[in-house]
Amino acid sequence: MSLVKNAPRTATTIVVRSDANARISHSRDPYYSLMRRIFQEETTAARGQKFLIIVEERQAAGEAIRTEEWQSLIEELQISRASFYAMRNKLLGAGLISIKNKEYRLSGQFSRDLMDMARWWWTAVLNQRGEILY
Repeated sequence: MSLVKNAPRTATTIVVRSDANARISHSRDPYYSLMRRIFQEETTAARGQKFLIIVEERQAAGEAIRTEEWQSLIEELQISRASFYAMRNKLLGAGLISIKNKEYRLSGQFSRDLMDMARWWWTAVLNQRGEILY
């Protein structure tokens, strides 16, 4: 039997919408809109957002969240241990967070992956020059 906290974290499904009105940058709460594209349930999306905000605030304060703080996190997020690790693994798989030196940190991997996909589509499939993409 494998534990949820040790489950593979290699990929996360993210909903992509082509409608310009559904753009995250047009949302009243872009952070939550992003979480809704990752998590199916509203409550999980809200908890994911809250967890990322905690990670962001603690990282900015120079007091990154240690992985062994999971008990206080599940209490603060009012979530079970299995649900916490499932949520965390989705955020890790999406590249929104990483674990370095047993600390949760925000990660730029998510942005780099999206930019790589966009650049590839723009240049390889649409045969456009890369500099006009942005």
